[in-house]
Amino acid sequence: MKKIKIKKNDTVKVISGEDKGLTGRVLRVMIEKDRAIVEGINLVSKHSKPTAANPQGGIVKKEAAIHISNLMVVDAKGDATRIGKMADEKTGKLVRYSKKSGEVIK
Repeated sequence: MKKIKIKKNDTVKVISGEDKGLTGRVLRVMIEKDRAIVEGINLVSKHSKPTAANPQGGIVKKEAAIHISNLMVVDAKGDATRIGKMADEKTGKLVRYSKKSGEVIK
């Protein structure tokens, strides 16, 4: 099993590509493809046929997957950081922490 340090609902920053510098919330992580879908990032135009739910049809903007190597987790201060794991002092459970600031990431 692959170790992916980005999880659903993390705030991430794009570090390379067309959307470089933008931040967003992770909606879904596809572990087998090493990709994630981030809210408002990597938007593509999708053509949809008219249906009963959407009788108008037309062109819809939708988030496409982006490779996780192009993403970095953002800590509480708003800085992009690498992620580490350590035992929590109170409970003894493993928690993720920011290697830049040392703070625990929720």
